Amino acid sequence: MDHHPSRPTPIPDAPPQGGAIMAEADDRTADVRGTNWQGCRLGAVDLRGVKLCRADVRGADLREARLEGADLALARYDGFTRWPPGFAYARSGAVGPGAKLGGAFLNTADLRGMDLRGAFMLGVYLSGADCRGALMQDTGFANGDLRRSRFCGALLTGSRFAYAQLEGCDFRAADLRGADFSAVESIAGAVFTGALGWEDWRDELLSRPCQELDCWNRLARCTTRESLEAIDAHGNTPGGPHG
Repeated sequence: MDHHPSRPTPIPDAPPQGGAIMAEADDRTADVRGTNWQGCRLGAVDLRGVKLCRADVRGADLREARLEGADLALARYDGFTRWPPGFAYARSGAVGPGAKLGGAFLNTADLRGMDLRGAFMLGVYLSGADCRGALMQDTGFANGDLRRSRFCGALLTGSRFAYAQLEGCDFRAADLRGADFSAVESIAGAVFTGALGWEDWRDELLSRPCQELDCWNRLARCTTRESLEAIDAHGNTPGGPHG
């Protein structure tokens, strides 16, 4: 399976409604949270101090924009986003490849299908986040709060979970080949139905305390122990990731 994003079509100018947004942004007090500029060329717009939380700038051309002081918390970018020269986007609070998210509060965030390869996530607060299908290989989640997060179908090869809280996590159909669960804080209620790489970590997880292994997961309708013991040589368990 090719996890690399395909190159987008030529970048269009900002959509018609973008003109109104740009005019509003010029007053430096604009609130354009959640704006979709995916694949757009914004031109020489002044966005200094503007609230751009949760804006989608994946594939967007921002090279001429002024972004000093803009609030980019949880804004989405990808490897095709073009930033102004010298702009420290990785430390801006935006979410995407290479983002510096250590200790960030991403509880209940919608990160479905996001490219987070190379992101720094030590001590991240990710409780209840939806990370289904996200690209997160080789990510360090040490000391993170991942309780009740959904990682169905996510690419987590080589990821490390030391001292992370994984209660109720949904790893069904995730690619966990080479993942390191040593010294994990808790897996109570976590499920691993159909996960890949089980031979690397199943026996270790089955040695966890009974209080964790016999905890019920209401979405998967099984306990942590049942999800681990049912994995066969093909990495399959009864009940798929949508069960």
